[in-house]
Amino acid sequence: MSPNIIIFIIFSTNFYIHTYSLTHWEDIQSLKHFRNGVVSTSITPGSCLSTWDFTVDPCDSLSGEKFTCGIRCDVVLSNISRITEISLDRAGYSGSLTSSSWNLPFLQTLDLASNYFSGPIPGSFSRLTRLTRLSVSTNLLNGSIPDSPGSLPGSLEELLLDNNGLHGPIPLSLNGLKNLKRLELQGNQLSGEFPELTQLGNLSFLDVSNNVISGYLPASFPASLIELAIRNNSLQGNIPANIINNSVYLQVLDLSYNNLTGEIPAELFTHPSLQQLTLAYNRVGSIETPDNWGRNSVLIAVDLSNNDIHGFLPEFMGWMPDLSALSLENNKFSGVIPTQYAVKAVAEDGGGVGPFERLLLGGNYLFGLIPGPFLQVKNGSGSTIRLGDNCLYECPASFWFCGGGVQKSVVECRSFSFSPVIP
Repeated sequence: MSPNIIIFIIFSTNFYIHTYSLTHWEDIQSLKHFRNGVVSTSITPGSCLSTWDFTVDPCDSLSGEKFTCGIRCDVVLSNISRITEISLDRAGYSGSLTSSSWNLPFLQTLDLASNYFSGPIPGSFSRLTRLTRLSVSTNLLNGSIPDSPGSLPGSLEELLLDNNGLHGPIPLSLNGLKNLKRLELQGNQLSGEFPELTQLGNLSFLDVSNNVISGYLPASFPASLIELAIRNNSLQGNIPANIINNSVYLQVLDLSYNNLTGEIPAELFTHPSLQQLTLAYNRVGSIETPDNWGRNSVLIAVDLSNNDIHGFLPEFMGWMPDLSALSLENNKFSGVIPTQYAVKAVAEDGGGVGPFERLLLGGNYLFGLIPGPFLQVKNGSGSTIRLGDNCLYECPASFWFCGGGVQKSVVECRSFSFSPVIP
C-alpha cells in the first residue's frame, strides 16, 4: 500500500472522529427516565418509542434503524449534542409524565399530544428553561394547572393543555409567562371565575371553551389578542361595554353557550378589527345600536341566534359593509323584515355594502309581507336564507327559503306582544 493511500486513510479516520457527535449523558438519562415511565404494552411495533434503543447513542443514530423518530438533536458544544425536541407520534402511549426528571435544559419543543398519558402536570417541567412549545393536548391528564410562579417554564410561547381532565381554577400565575402567544385550555373541567390575564402582552390566541368557568367576564383582556373563545361555560351577567376596547387586534370573539344577559354593547359592532362575533345560546335581551349604524364595521359573520332578544330586527346590520353571514334565529324579534336586508341579500352592491350570503331569521315573530327582492334569490344560487317559523303574512312552500311554508300558528302569533299579526 502506497504512503499516500495510508495518509488518506488516517486523515479520513481523523475527520470521522472529529465529526462524531455524542449525546450529552444527562439528556440520555432523561430520555431513559421518560421511556421507562411509558407503559411497555402501549409501545407498539413501528411507533417512535419502539425504535428508542439505548445500546446506541441517540443523536448519532438518527439516520439508522434505531431512534428513527421522536427527537431532534442540535450540536451546542464541540462534538456534544443536546436534545432540543421531543415530538411523539399519536401511537396510544400511556403512562405517567412525573416519572421523568425532565432534566433537558436545551429542549425547545415537547409535543406528546393525542396519546393516553395520565396523572398531573409534572412540576419538573420548570427545569425546561428553554422550552417554547409544550403540547400535551388530548391526553388523560388530571389535577390542576400548577399555580405557583415558576412552575411552568417562563420561556413558553405555546401552552396547549386542552382536552384533558384538568380541574380547578385558571391560575393567575399564568401572567408570569410573558412570552406566551398561544394558550389552549379548552375541553377540561376548569372552574372558578375567569382571571385577569392582561399581563400576557404577547398573547394572540386564547381558548378556554368547554369548561365550567363561572362568574362574570373580566373588564378587559390582553391587548395583543387576535382570537378569544370562552364558548360553552357558565359565564353570567352583562357583556362589559369595554370588554375588547384594549384588544385592538381582535378578529374572533366567541362567547356562545353561556348565560350572558343584558344588552349587546354597540362597541362590538364598531371594533376596528373584529370580523367574527358569536354570542349564540345565551340569554341576552337587546342590542344597542351604534352611533354610525356600523358603517365602519369590518364584521363578516355575526351569530346572535338562540337568545331572548326582543324588538325589531336591527336595521343597521343591513348597512354593515362586510357583513355576509347573519344569524338571528330563535329569538323574540317582531315587526317587519327591513327592506335593506332583502336588498343586501340579492344585490352585488347593496347600496355600497356587500351581499348577504347567509341570512337566518327563522324562529322569531316577524310579520308582514316578504320584501320583494327576496323573490329574486334562486334556490342553488349559493345564498342561504331562512324565514320559516315566523308570523309572516304569506310564506308558501314554493318559496324555498320559507322552510316548507311552515309558520307559527295564528294563536301563538296573536299571543305575542304586538298587534295585529295576521288579518
